[in-house]
Amino acid sequence: MPAPRHPAMRIAQLTLGGLLMIGAALIGPLPGPGGIFLFAGGLILLLRNSRKARSIFVRAKRRWPKIGHLLDRTMRRPSALRRHAIAKAARSR
Repeated sequence: MPAPRHPAMRIAQLTLGGLLMIGAALIGPLPGPGGIFLFAGGLILLLRNSRKARSIFVRAKRRWPKIGHLLDRTMRRPSALRRHAIAKAARSR
């Protein structure tokens, strides 16, 4: 488990994550994949710093498991990597 962060740093990261997600919505209509990367970065910051965002993300993953699995793998979440390794070991038996 990572060391606890100062509350001001946590709030700054939450704010930056929200701004990145809003920026992704503004840049999204422009040609190119720039909005996707901004959205992913903002989502990562929000998920790392907000319990509420994590609970909403978990509910969405349960509702749409294929998309949730893809997002976990894309963000290289430790829990997803661990589940993938366990599933791979079970298949190889």
